[in-house]
Amino acid sequence: MTTTQELDAFASWVEDLMRRRGYDIDSPRGGGKSRIADEAGVHRAAVTRLLQRQSMPDLETTRRLARVLGVPVRDMLIRSGRLTAEELPLPAAGSAGDAADLDADGPPTLEELAEVLGVPADRRDMFVKVIGQFLPAEAGEPPREGTAPAGHRP
Repeated sequence: MTTTQELDAFASWVEDLMRRRGYDIDSPRGGGKSRIADEAGVHRAAVTRLLQRQSMPDLETTRRLARVLGVPVRDMLIRSGRLTAEELPLPAAGSAGDAADLDADGPPTLEELAEVLGVPADRRDMFVKVIGQFLPAEAGEPPREGTAPAGHRP
């Protein structure tokens, strides 16, 4: 449950980001709220409710706003109070999960990517299973259930 203080702090931070990115959110006819909503692919009402401190955006809206505002989703989730930095840690530089440790001779495995991205060890199997569904099947391999054959676009 988000407190009023968390919502106010998050909304102030997002307002500042919007202004710095050139969205005119202060004048009634500036169109900044509509423009950011359109660019993020979210309802204008979700942006308005956040800026008026009425409600925190849902996770999908948060993700889309992060993309448009050019900030990591991790930062948005932590600033919103949904997660703490401890719950969503960054991989330590120089650790086994460092991107520099990936094999440069070929593409990384999903397990390697999970480690680099800081996916907790107890959730890596689920990460690999979910992300694997979005990868095309290799040539000569039967398509994975629920996916289109490699090279096929619906």
